[in-house]
Parts: sequence; structure tokens; C-alpha cells
Amino acid sequence: MQSPQTMRQIIDEEVKWDKTQTIVSKTDLFGTILYANDVFTQVCEYSAIELIGEPHNIIRHPDMPKVAFKALWDALKKGENFHAIVKNLTRTGRYYWVITDFTIDKDENGEPCGYTARRKAVPNGVVEKIEPIYKTLLDIEKLKGEKASELYFDAYLKEEIGKTYNEFVVDLFEEESKKEQYQKEKTKNTIKKGLNWFFFGD
Repeated sequence: MQSPQTMRQIIDEEVKWDKTQTIVSKTDLFGTILYANDVFTQVCEYSAIELIGEPHNIIRHPDMPKVAFKALWDALKKGENFHAIVKNLTRTGRYYWVITDFTIDKDENGEPCGYTARRKAVPNGVVEKIEPIYKTLLDIEKLKGEKASELYFDAYLKEEIGKTYNEFVVDLFEEESKKEQYQKEKTKNTIKKGLNWFFFGD
């Protein structure tokens, strides 16, 4: 089986999947995969048997800056649920973008014992806005190191966005989802109007 460290040939092609579905996975406190639903296996192109016991970074795309995952783990270690917009890598080297809602699983004593991640597809508008930010962070990371990338990201969120990463992600997703829904309704109404004219005249 291909390990996460093995270089896959990266293909600039989005994997096709049913974007109305939700990808679900569960990990232990160290990010080891304990469960993957059928949607997850179909999208990432690994079988459940191949995924179980592997670190979740088996699907990490090289276009993702490390600072995004640091923000995630920092929040989870503080006991905070977290959202992230992530570009993931499939077994064949293709990609898919998702918004992930991370929640903390607890045992019978109320102690954290793992994490559940639920992922949904994101509108194209989200990718168009987040991709350039991630590219800048990745460029800084490669040239100046992870700490410099983290410092820039913190300053960017504070000075240009005025929100935490989690707030920024949630608001961006909701805003672009509303826009996408509006465009769909607009297109639907235009088609309906056109058909009415065709069949019934003015």
C-alpha cells in the first residue's frame, strides 16, 4: 500500500463525486483513522481496510500550507470544535476541496478520546478566495519556514479579515453557498420563463 510519505504523481484534476453527500471519518487523539464511511472511501479512492490504522495525512495535498493544520490541532487540543477548508489528495493524485467540521469525541468519563470529521463540498467561490491565500502561505513556508508563515497568517487574519480562521472559514462558506443557491434559482427561473414563452407565448 502507498504510504502518505510516498510521492504520488500530482494530477491537476478534481475527482468526480456526489457533492450532496457527507464524508465522515473518525480518528484517535493522534489522528490515526479508526473509521471511514463509504463516501470517504469513494472520494479518496482508498478502501476502508487500507485507510484504517493510517495517519489522516495520507490524504494531505502538497498545496496545503502546514499552518492551516496547526490552527486545527491547536484548537482541538484546547477542546474547541473547529472548521477548516481543505484541499485533499486522492490515491490517484487528483484532488477535492471540502469544508470540514471537526468535533471532539469523549469517553464515558467525559475525557477526549478522538475526533469526528464531517466534510462537505465547497462552492467554487470559496476555492477562488482561499486558494491564493494558501498559495501565499505555502510560498512563505518554503522560503522562510513554518513560523514565518504562521506569523503572516495571524497578521493577515487580524488586519485584513478581522476574524479568527474558524470564523473566516464558516462565514466564507455560508456567504458563497448563498450566492451559489441564488445563481441556481436565478438560472432555474430564467429557464422556466423561457419555456413559458415557448409554450404559451407572451
